[in-house]
Amino acid sequence: MDGVNEVGEVKVSRLQMEGESEDKTPPEHKCPALCDSLHSSFQDKENSPMMRAVLCAQVCKVYRFQTEDQRWLLVREQMSETPLSFSLPKQLLSALIREHTSRIQEVKELGDLSPHWNELRHDVINHCNHLIGCYQETLAELDKLSASSCFKSSSSKSDKHLQFVPTNLHSQRMEVTSPDSTGVWYEVITVGAPADHHQSFKHGGLKRLLSKHTNHRDSSVSYSRDESSRARELLSSVAQLQPLVFGLAEELLSVSLELNVTRLQQVLDGLTQQTELFVHALKDELVKSALLLIHSQRSDGTSSHAHSNGSLCDSATANQEGQTSLRQQDEYDEEEWDRAWANVAMSLNCIIAMGDRLQGREDHPQEMTSSEQQETTGDTNSQNTASPSSSSASSWQEQLLPLVVTLRDCVREAVDKARTAMTFVVLQGAVTGTVAQGPAHIMLRRHAVFSQALSAVVCGFVLKLYGGLEDQDFLQQLHSVGVLAQFEGLLSTYGDEVGMLEDMEVGVADLSSVAFTVTEAKTEQPDDLLPTLRGAWGSLVVEVPLPPETFGSLPLELREGRLIRVHPVLFNIGINQQQSLAERFGDSSLQERVNQQSCERLRAFCHSLRDTLPHTAGIQSLSDLLSSLDRSLETRKRKNVEVLWIAAMVCRKVNGVRLTSCKSAKDRTAMSVTLEQCVLLRERHTLSQQHFSTALDCMRRDGCRMENVQKNVGSRKFAFSGVQLLTFPKLYRPPDGSFGSSTH
Repeated sequence: MDGVNEVGEVKVSRLQMEGESEDKTPPEHKCPALCDSLHSSFQDKENSPMMRAVLCAQVCKVYRFQTEDQRWLLVREQMSETPLSFSLPKQLLSALIREHTSRIQEVKELGDLSPHWNELRHDVINHCNHLIGCYQETLAELDKLSASSCFKSSSSKSDKHLQFVPTNLHSQRMEVTSPDSTGVWYEVITVGAPADHHQSFKHGGLKRLLSKHTNHRDSSVSYSRDESSRARELLSSVAQLQPLVFGLAEELLSVSLELNVTRLQQVLDGLTQQTELFVHALKDELVKSALLLIHSQRSDGTSSHAHSNGSLCDSATANQEGQTSLRQQDEYDEEEWDRAWANVAMSLNCIIAMGDRLQGREDHPQEMTSSEQQETTGDTNSQNTASPSSSSASSWQEQLLPLVVTLRDCVREAVDKARTAMTFVVLQGAVTGTVAQGPAHIMLRRHAVFSQALSAVVCGFVLKLYGGLEDQDFLQQLHSVGVLAQFEGLLSTYGDEVGMLEDMEVGVADLSSVAFTVTEAKTEQPDDLLPTLRGAWGSLVVEVPLPPETFGSLPLELREGRLIRVHPVLFNIGINQQQSLAERFGDSSLQERVNQQSCERLRAFCHSLRDTLPHTAGIQSLSDLLSSLDRSLETRKRKNVEVLWIAAMVCRKVNGVRLTSCKSAKDRTAMSVTLEQCVLLRERHTLSQQHFSTALDCMRRDGCRMENVQKNVGSRKFAFSGVQLLTFPKLYRPPDGSFGSSTH
């Protein structure tokens, strides 16, 4: 009563009986199980700061259904928009702009290049500039929208400036309260199939476009961002260390004039340390492999020649017998680079040996007679590398000078080779990440499709995490195996929807490079609890913040930032009249391939889970389900929706994220999620079989999905015709009176 402390819970429900409603629904279409619509949150964990941050514009419907033992189920169906629909695309656009800007800077810093490499650099810069311009324009348009924007309607799916925003993204959630349970939640994320409607599908979708590009692309060396980063680090190290080595070498010559043993040793120690650092930095396999690739790619057949510096040290000081001195070579081989840095090490050893000899003579000058000193002086005049028996300053410097010159030459040659190799890696890495991926319009399409898929998966993962914070097995699974993201597609393999499925296939597959990590939020304000994106394309990390108290209860691995890998799979079964045409006169091979590949990935994930966490609940029953899925795929039955049902069951068994899509997540998606909800009520909560059809019709006619149709097209009718529905599987047909002509 003080408005602060929670003292209990009150649940109020009222059956909406026939005659009480003010709408125009015919009496025979009334749903006696529908309670009052609820448009507000409840005072429970659903109203927590975390939930309020990621869900908005909630619509609730509450039903009462009878169980097989004549008891009552209270079912709350809740559909919500999410601010992630816009916040994540904007973050991705910003990340892509930063990445392409950084890549331009990287290749510009390479300095003067040969004409061929310079042409490649210009291609990279032009490619990046074009994409940056597109992304900046899109981001500016998104920034103009209301800060509270959470929804892109199906009628806006072709809008150029909304390419990156998922169509009709919602969380569809169901809470079931029975006499034996306090409340169990089930959720499905519904979203229009991730696809680029703005660019349309005249030439197919991403899978086909990328395949054509790959077939016509010249084979080129591919370097990852990690390798490019290593190359830049090595270039930076070389740039820092070379001046230090040269500077200390000059200082050594200057100090040799002072005849100061202590000072000479100090400088020699410094030179030794910096040169060893230099050699250590260059001993990288990436340099060697890049030099080999450069040589193999030379079309003119010219070989790489090492610069000859003569012998490294005179016969008196050479104590590394059998080692090859630097020389010109007619053939390039794998050992050439090893020799380059080995020569640096050997020339340093020569200087150290000479320093030891000079200091040894200085320590015992009384042992030398005047006649010996005169003889040595005479020898020095006639032979540069004679035994250094003179203690004069000029003699010390003269004996060190040729060795220092050799060291500088060896270092310079190694630097030239390293710079050439690492420039190649950086430039080829930039080509790999830009031009080699395809024309700018293909990359734009790929990024837009990925953005839509990413927004949906992040929404699903966040809800799954919030719901499993007290489930230790689930939390352990996250950091040790990862999370499954199972997309269910209802697209046909005919007409434009083939292109949509090709887009969706690539967008879903690209999610495998995404990882989640859990962080501690600064405050419980909504902005501080929204997921944030970091990293670059191909290695993006989504940070999910939790309030301090909640974060503190997580396993140590998650608190330390262990990455949670995403394992995406896509199962598609076309169910509409277009699929009937595809099966009779067209081609369903795309669907068969997608399903077969996803079955293999799903099996691999389940095996990994079983091997890593063998005691996880329900893990033993997965083998039977996977075998059923295999058999179902092998039957090649038309519109075999059993494939979708089994895949969904496996997903729930392994605590995965469930996502359902059709063209715009409005009509076919509504049939799928309502069917899934009623099947869950029947299988897990003993919904009476005789009331199954009643519950299904009730949810479709008066449930949240009808509200979804209304908000998308302004009509309370699913966009089906009676003739079209004759081609649908029976369980995917809506009740009479709930469908008619509408914008699809």
